[in-house]
Amino acid sequence: MTFDEYQAKAKTTALPYDDPILDRTIMALGVAGEAGEVADKWKKIVGYHDGVVTPEDIAELGKEIGDVLWYLAMLSDRLGLSFEEVAQTNLTKLARRHELGIIKGKGDNR
Repeated sequence: MTFDEYQAKAKTTALPYDDPILDRTIMALGVAGEAGEVADKWKKIVGYHDGVVTPEDIAELGKEIGDVLWYLAMLSDRLGLSFEEVAQTNLTKLARRHELGIIKGKGDNR
């Protein structure tokens, strides 16, 4: 499945909001909320279970990562961006940074 195919299928499960600003805001906050759930699950693994990752933890993390993916696909859609293009642009940017030896660093435009 391509990113654009995923985006199209995911869109069939999205509830639209009449107000475009509200619609985009819900999607942007959804990204943050679901990413927070990934971080919280990881915090509990490290903080409460000495970093031992069980198969159940992996399954739960996978679900939350999938939710992040869904919201990213929907936010991209709401902004008129092809999810495939977003992914390709990211890989191109990272490949350039890698070639220049600036994968680590500060700032977006290095």
